Amino acid sequence: MIKPLEGIRILDLTNVLAGPFCCHQLVHMGADVIKVEAAGRGDLARQLGADTELNAKSMGVSFLAQNAGKKSVTVNLKHSEGKKLFEKLVATADVLVENFRPGVMSRLGVGYEALKAIKPDLIYCAISGFGQDGPWVHRPAYDQIIQGASGVMSITGDSNSAPLRVGYPVADSVGGMTAAFAIAAALNAKPRGAFLDVSMLESVLATMGWVVSNHLIAGVEPTANGNENPTSAPSGTFAAKDSLINISANKDEQWVLLTDHLGLQILRDQPDYATREDRKKNRLALKAALETVLLTRSAREWARDLNNIGVPAGAVLSVPEVLGMPQIAERGFLHPFANVPGVGRDIEVVTTGIKLDGEALHVDTPPPELGQDNAEIWTELGLSSDELARLKKEGTL
Repeated sequence: MIKPLEGIRILDLTNVLAGPFCCHQLVHMGADVIKVEAAGRGDLARQLGADTELNAKSMGVSFLAQNAGKKSVTVNLKHSEGKKLFEKLVATADVLVENFRPGVMSRLGVGYEALKAIKPDLIYCAISGFGQDGPWVHRPAYDQIIQGASGVMSITGDSNSAPLRVGYPVADSVGGMTAAFAIAAALNAKPRGAFLDVSMLESVLATMGWVVSNHLIAGVEPTANGNENPTSAPSGTFAAKDSLINISANKDEQWVLLTDHLGLQILRDQPDYATREDRKKNRLALKAALETVLLTRSAREWARDLNNIGVPAGAVLSVPEVLGMPQIAERGFLHPFANVPGVGRDIEVVTTGIKLDGEALHVDTPPPELGQDNAEIWTELGLSSDELARLKKEGTL
């Protein structure tokens, strides 16, 4: 397989999730991603995750999840020799990605303007919580801070539970995906060379287009609707015999098919359910009426039958349940690595959800141990083994 980004070198100076997730997409697309980590510490994600033994080995699950296929070098940018080495590495790169607070790289003397003098066509991508300017520029930001600031929490949950945090780091993930898209686009420019300012806050707001536009254009105050889809009814989560099921009868023809299949044609004769708008206004009563039949069979049985007749439906699954489904197992979305160095056992990690010419994207090497590629990369730039040993002893590498 020829991958689109083969031959592109990317320096990944990022930590934890937004930046590593960005470079996770790019390495699967074929880029040569070198993770440039702080000497002696590395990415904070190396100490994060549910397995405390792996955290102690600096191979935490949070790190393993986003860093397969990358190389790892260490350098201390506060040391003059470390800075010079880094500048040599930048001269070989096409892209640099960092997610420090705005101004940190410039204070270290390796901000965009300094590096642009070394590599004029460098694509420099800075990911931050709020962007590189504005009144909030110096605020620290983690995923949950952005979830709250963006309004995501205000519309998550229902009237009793909102504001509620989304159950995974959605702001970090969206910010990272936005950055990956911007980098891929910038690589296509002729001539190359750009400073990409990616704001996690704005990236998340950009994905909230319907909610934001209903407010901006229609003057509707966004609300938390729980498992109900406010744009249509019956559309949401319903109780079945064993668990919950999602049903989205968003079109009038789907409403007819659903009521026919459930033997509830009589509902179509009631004025409260005559039109889509009527059904939306009376959605809770309609939900209760449908559940009188849905409670007689399992969610998966209903989902199978409803999908077969053209009504979108699906059982509400747990993470372990969906990972065990043939739909995931047979498409190559999960990729195994045997006896991973630093981990001491086999692991399985997620890829990207993309197939290229029918093949799932994957990388050949597992997540790297801290500094495992120092010898390869730094000697490529002219360091001898003796110099490597000295610089490591001095804390530069």
